[in-house]
Amino acid sequence: MGPKGRLAGLLVLAALPPVLEEVVLLGVGLRAARGLAPQVTAVWPYDSYHDLRWLLVYHDSWLTFLLGLAGVTVTRGLLSAGLTALAWPAGVPRPSRGWLVRRNLEVALLAALVISPWAALSVAFSAVSLSWYLFGSLGPMVVLAPFLARAGVVDRWWRGLPTIEMFGWSALNFVVLTVAGALITSVPGWWAVGVAGLAGLANGLLWQRVVADAAVPARVRWARVPVAPVAIVLTMAGAVWAQSLIGIAAGRQGEWRPPILTHRLPDRVPQAVVVLAGHDSRWGGEPAADPRVERFSYRGLDAEGRPLPYRPEATHRSLDSASVLLAAQVDALHRRTGRPVALVGESEGAMVARTYLEKLPRGPVTATVLFSPLVQAGRTYYPPPGHAGWGMAAGWELRVISWLANLPRSVKDQPDGRFVRSLLIDAPFYRNRTLCPVPGVRMIAFLPTISAAEAPPGEYSRVPVYEEPAFHGGLLGRRTAEDRVVAFLAGEPVEHPRREYQTLQRLGAAWQAPPLAVSLNPIWSATREGDPARTGRVCEPR
Repeated sequence: MGPKGRLAGLLVLAALPPVLEEVVLLGVGLRAARGLAPQVTAVWPYDSYHDLRWLLVYHDSWLTFLLGLAGVTVTRGLLSAGLTALAWPAGVPRPSRGWLVRRNLEVALLAALVISPWAALSVAFSAVSLSWYLFGSLGPMVVLAPFLARAGVVDRWWRGLPTIEMFGWSALNFVVLTVAGALITSVPGWWAVGVAGLAGLANGLLWQRVVADAAVPARVRWARVPVAPVAIVLTMAGAVWAQSLIGIAAGRQGEWRPPILTHRLPDRVPQAVVVLAGHDSRWGGEPAADPRVERFSYRGLDAEGRPLPYRPEATHRSLDSASVLLAAQVDALHRRTGRPVALVGESEGAMVARTYLEKLPRGPVTATVLFSPLVQAGRTYYPPPGHAGWGMAAGWELRVISWLANLPRSVKDQPDGRFVRSLLIDAPFYRNRTLCPVPGVRMIAFLPTISAAEAPPGEYSRVPVYEEPAFHGGLLGRRTAEDRVVAFLAGEPVEHPRREYQTLQRLGAAWQAPPLAVSLNPIWSATREGDPARTGRVCEPR
């Protein structure tokens, strides 16, 4: 086969699988996963990251997981061997087909081992809808790509640094996949198939460049140093370190004193206020500056109806049990002040407030402010230990990672903790209704723009939103946000959506784990909630 014939075959082989996956996704109506299709023929390791996320979400027993792992490993090895052979540069001696198949099967198995912890973290991200997990799982892909891209091409790929060109082509593939996922989720209907095909063609051209640079490299630096094994070991260890870094970034370490607690409310605010902190927060019992404002206690009330101090471990409770404590505190505050009550919650505190409004009589609550709520949480699932169910291998992988990460910690976070498990059990509600209106309660959500990566493209809120550039948990405490909260509680209209929010949603679409369809999980089968993963809409009628 001549050079033109090989190029044509390469482009066909690179474009056809993304087209077929996109057709299947459109056919089954899994709207939220459409942005993943271009990754089917991406260069290493983005292709394996694609395979493992699908596998870790869509298996319901050890047998189906092991069979699926064998299937995707063999398929990935054969497909990559074919792409490598067709992309081989003219005039350069090519290894035998048997060598290419064996080598790419080995690389597929290695990639599955190395990438699997990060794919599991991606499943955790979709379960708790916390963007730190998403960004934490993407960094290693970009770092490992130049090393693994050489592995299926040359013999001693583990020695030396990849060339700067290899880094460039691998990074370009990441950009192509990100943009392609955004475009697929932006165009209507079957137009997405054409975009997937074009992305596949781009993958083919990138395979051509990557294979050429690996087969005929420029000067290789550190040619005798086994750089790749070091990078792989550090990357796998990073899956454990990431747990601690995510906990530091997402949790509240130490005392939490936003301005609403340290300043008196103006007289134009008619409510008393309960302020709910997030996961791993602590409170030593210090009163707020205004007697109308109270901290929510994850331990409950004392004999006189006052909130008890609590340590971070107290926040590790289910949302249902925390909402019961909130109901008691709301009633006590209402009796003490004689005022209606407003709730201001951040992160886990926002979810406690929203659970209370849904599952318990709202009583005197007339307004609710949600800071950094978990947008469309519960998109994946894994069963408790000792039970079979969707995502069981992902659950055990997360338990091993968490066990290692918890060794130096005094406060342990578990993937089966009561807070996380409550999100998983009531996932259809949190997917569909977190940012939905509640009759008789004025609501607003303060969303950091980073949360745009937390939900698949589509509708995400039917309550007013105030959006500002910030990380998760980074808005409550800003003076501008505090002023908007006071204005909202005083009855003034407050809303500030940003145009780039939906763009950022689309740009994150390629890197989320595919959502588990609500109708497939027996734990969720009795629900009457709509499924945004299929419809792209929230607050669907029950």
